[in-house]
Amino acid sequence: MMRFFKILFWFFRGVRVYALVGSTGTGKSFRAKLVAQKYGIEMIIDDGLLIRGDQLIAGKSAKKEALYLGAVKTALFHDKAHRDEVAKALQRERFRKILVIGTSEKMVQRICERLQIPQPNKTIKIEDIATKAEIEKAMQSRQVEGKHVIPVPALEIRRNYPSIFYDSVRVFLRRSFGTGASLPKIYEKAVVRPEYTKRGRVAISEAALSQMVVHCVDEYDPAVKVKRLAIRDDTQGYRITVVLEVPFGTKLASNAHALQEFIVDNIERFTGILVAEVNIVIDRLTSRRTSSKNRQRERL
Repeated sequence: MMRFFKILFWFFRGVRVYALVGSTGTGKSFRAKLVAQKYGIEMIIDDGLLIRGDQLIAGKSAKKEALYLGAVKTALFHDKAHRDEVAKALQRERFRKILVIGTSEKMVQRICERLQIPQPNKTIKIEDIATKAEIEKAMQSRQVEGKHVIPVPALEIRRNYPSIFYDSVRVFLRRSFGTGASLPKIYEKAVVRPEYTKRGRVAISEAALSQMVVHCVDEYDPAVKVKRLAIRDDTQGYRITVVLEVPFGTKLASNAHALQEFIVDNIERFTGILVAEVNIVIDRLTSRRTSSKNRQRERL
C-alpha cells in the first residue's frame, strides 16, 4: 500500500526517471552532464550520491569505501540510513527529471525501488552516446590508471572527499539557441582514485558462492536437490545457472520465479555482490520426495 502512495506522489509531481546504463568503466559518469543537458534533467544519482547541478545534495560516495564490497553496497543504497537520507532529499527537492546511473538495467531498477522513485521512463545505453573508441579509452583509464569520474566540480570533491581527489577535467560543449549562433558551455568533472582501488578488489570465490546457492535452494525447499551449478562473473554481475532434481509432485515449476528472487535477494543481502541473473533448469523429476536427513547422507 505504501508503495502505491509513493507512485501516486511522484505521478502528481510529474517526475520522469531516466537511466544511463553501461558496463563498469565505460565513461557513464563522464557523460552524465551531457545527457542531463540534452534531456533537461535536473538531478543525477551516481554511485551513492544525489547531485543537482554542481552540488552534492545528499548521500555518500561509493568511491570513499575502503573495500570494493562496501562500494557496491553504497552504490545500491544498501544501508538504511544512507537510503533514507537520499530518499528524504528527493522528496524535499523540486524537480521534474532525474537521471539514475548504473551498470545494468536491473541495478537501476533496484536503486529506484530502494529510493522509492518510479522505474525509468527511458533507458539510455552508453553505446548510444559514445563511440567504441571512446568507450575503450575510458576502460583503459579505469583498468590501467584506476581513475574514476564524479560529475561535479573539483571544488565539491575537495571539500567533501579530499582523500580521493586526483584531478579535474573540463568538457566544452556548444549549445545552439535556434538563432544560428551557439554559446560554449563548460562542464567541470572531478577525477578521483577510490580508496578500494588502493587496497585491491575484493571478490567472492566460486566455491563460496556455490555453497550459498545450494544453501538457498535447501532452505527454500529441502526436497529439491542441486545437481550442477555454473557461475560466470562479468562486468554487470554474477550470472548463475542452477540445474535441479525435483521430486514428482513438487510444484516448483510454478514457483521458479520465486526461487530465483529468493536466491538473488539472499546472496546480494549477505555478500553485497550484484547478481545479474539466475537461471533455473529442472533436469529431471524423481519418484519420491527425499528427506533432508537422506540428502545429507547422499552428500557424504
